[in-house]
Amino acid sequence: MPEADRHDFDPSALLPVVVGGDIGAYALLRAFHEEYGVRGVAISSVEPSPFIDTRIADVLVQRGIADETVLVQTLVELAQQHPGRIRLLMTNADWFVRTLSAHREQLEPHYRLVLPSPETFDAVSDKERFAALCEKLGIATPRTVAVHLPDLDDDAAVAALDVPLRYPLIGKPASSADYHAVDFVGKQKVHHFAGRAELEIVLLRLRAAGYAGTFLLQEFVPGGEPQLGSLTAYRDSHGEVTLLATGRVLLQEHTPDALGIPAAILTGDFTEAMEPAARFLDAADYFGFANFDFKQDPRTGELVFFEVNPRIGRNNYYVTAAGHNVARFPVEDLVAGRSVPQERATAHLVYSVVPRLLLLRYLPERALRSRVVRLMRQGRVAHPLANPADGSPQRRASVLAMTTNHVRKFLRTYPRPTDTGL
Repeated sequence: MPEADRHDFDPSALLPVVVGGDIGAYALLRAFHEEYGVRGVAISSVEPSPFIDTRIADVLVQRGIADETVLVQTLVELAQQHPGRIRLLMTNADWFVRTLSAHREQLEPHYRLVLPSPETFDAVSDKERFAALCEKLGIATPRTVAVHLPDLDDDAAVAALDVPLRYPLIGKPASSADYHAVDFVGKQKVHHFAGRAELEIVLLRLRAAGYAGTFLLQEFVPGGEPQLGSLTAYRDSHGEVTLLATGRVLLQEHTPDALGIPAAILTGDFTEAMEPAARFLDAADYFGFANFDFKQDPRTGELVFFEVNPRIGRNNYYVTAAGHNVARFPVEDLVAGRSVPQERATAHLVYSVVPRLLLLRYLPERALRSRVVRLMRQGRVAHPLANPADGSPQRRASVLAMTTNHVRKFLRTYPRPTDTGL
């Protein structure tokens, strides 16, 4: 445990609680354990594989937490079981952010919520409103057409839809939280359309599934995956952006349910994204963690911003591994009650959840590959689940299996690198 005199509060009183059981939830609780020596709690509807045989957190499996009444009741009961603890509540899933934020009045007597308000959540998580604010601030976004599904009342309306954009197109919901509950054949987190026929098939399926939200169509910004960037930020309750961390995406997941989520990141690149991201958060009067996705247009060198997620991302451990433990920022803010000087993460290391040789296979650009190999040889590599404090034989075997399983998945869904990452 860190030395007690590093803090003007009792670190052992902290109880971080994360709703979710994915890699990001484990990484967040790992950050708290590394910084403060405390075990947190992960709440999941199933036994989460990233937490197998963990020593750094307790796992509460509660069926039915997709029901907001069940989730809120579970959280209140958990808080009552830990009187006297300083309980911080977090999540890294949009649909849980919305639910927890909407029930703020019921939860605030029990937790310090590291979450934006419902109004702010709606303002920034809706990709249409995000683009509108970016335009106002002079931040570049892709050319976009918004398709409001209730306006497509029959097949003829789909066929007649005017889409004045150049293919290929990217298709995604304006609200990930709304999209979460919709199910249809071929559903993907992000859709890629090479032509009109593919687009119409998905729009017809969305309409048949009863999706009542807005579906965004965007012109594809050219370039491969290493042109993509990720930025993690924290804006505190005093209105100060205290954390900015960027990274170059080396490889994305390619399974339908995780398409577009980074699997490997080179930290410290694209620092020029920090200023516009901070400006956006200030303009939105945002509070909490935020995660931006953007891409450098190879034609102009300009950074084009796609969206901001109103939460910390699945890959948040890239920030902690780069020397800026993400747990410190909400604790300094909501527990110590102070703004801290802004930290900008610029250190270079390779964050990856895939085997090293698999990652190198998907890096055909010689200069970038050489950078990654050099960092690997220097030991500057981080895997969020490979935790020295969590090293039982059972767990090590489980993490190895989850890591090597990416070989099979990539060979099936993305067998060789392409110039576009598609």
